[in-house]
Amino acid sequence: MAVPVASSVTDAISYADLYARWERGNWRATELDFSQDAVDWRERLTEEQRRSALWLYALFFHGEDSVADNLSPYIDAAPLEEQKYFLTTQQVDEARHAVFFKRFLHEVVGAGDGTTAGGLRATAAQLTWGHRQVFRRLDRMADELRRDRSPTKLAAAVTLYHLVVEASLAQPGQHMIESYLEEYDVLPAFREGMRNVALDEQRHIGFGVKLLADLYRADPEPIQDAIVGVLKQALPWTSGVAKPPNWDRSYTECFGFTLEDLGEAGALSIEQKLRAVGLPIDTIPGFPMPMDLPPRERALRGQKLLRAGLIGPAEDGVSRDPEAVEIMFDTLRRSAIADAVRAGTTIEWDFADAEPWHLVLDNGGSRALQGHAARADLTLRCRFDDWADVMAGRQDPRRLMLRRRLRPKGSPRLLLALPKVFA
Repeated sequence: MAVPVASSVTDAISYADLYARWERGNWRATELDFSQDAVDWRERLTEEQRRSALWLYALFFHGEDSVADNLSPYIDAAPLEEQKYFLTTQQVDEARHAVFFKRFLHEVVGAGDGTTAGGLRATAAQLTWGHRQVFRRLDRMADELRRDRSPTKLAAAVTLYHLVVEASLAQPGQHMIESYLEEYDVLPAFREGMRNVALDEQRHIGFGVKLLADLYRADPEPIQDAIVGVLKQALPWTSGVAKPPNWDRSYTECFGFTLEDLGEAGALSIEQKLRAVGLPIDTIPGFPMPMDLPPRERALRGQKLLRAGLIGPAEDGVSRDPEAVEIMFDTLRRSAIADAVRAGTTIEWDFADAEPWHLVLDNGGSRALQGHAARADLTLRCRFDDWADVMAGRQDPRRLMLRRRLRPKGSPRLLLALPKVFA
């Protein structure tokens, strides 16, 4: 692997400068006056907008509470004192954000009893599957970082916190909230608070990108592997974080933006941050983002897989929508580490109840094709829904083999190599 060139973006700022920006930008969540917001909530927002705002703001409230709880091991693991000092300010910020959302939800919306715990209980039903998955992983990541303060574990933790949670999920949502509040000229105190939250998050993300760039420059290969490993695990969940109840598009469109707008902004944001870190994301084998597609198309692919039950909990069952199935196998093609096997290796999926597919592995030219292969090195026989459960992580393929619901035929060596091919 080539040694990465120092990024002028990350070199242009220092940890001391980021700390100084925090001192200059300090604000008080407890001093915001929500009296006009309460009037606007009752008199200027429609019932549909109030329902949607409660849902969206509850996602932020629970997220802010989680990140505040989980930041302390990051402080311990940071190698430089200047990094520790900044992360300490960030933990203060996250607690302030949680207080801000708790106050608004209680004083304006009427949710909870005025305590943080009461507010969290009162709004827990608003959380989505994707939100729960991401923040449960953040809980586990914090525990892992307490036990292992290595640079690679720190890189993995910062990737999840600063790039996935803050850059790809929180920041796009904050910008869209700010935009529609300005356009509708409502909720003035909440609008001021959101503006301050967004400035804080911008500073946090800048720190995360700089820290990852420094770690990557010092030891490129293991840090790259740590970053990519987190992305492979977390990106399918991000498609479900802002999935509205029953896919009801009015949850965002009543405020003038679409799910596609939100997904596109998230995909573009995380791409920009990864490039600023210095990762060669266009050439990393098996990279989990299809970089030859525009950000909006990347977001649409995730939505289609989620709707079809090919990622996520499949609450409405598994769909065999041809477009979604094609995306599923194209995702397999893109994620495959083809150099783990000889060029031309072919894997076939012979479904008992659906059209077969096969994958030809060739470093730089792998292909996913519908239909039987002329010659397959390994054939996987199963029901389509069982394979969909494997793809979505709902089922362990080894367990399916023990139960004879997944029956491999062909090369035992290739079967053993599949975990490396589809890392």
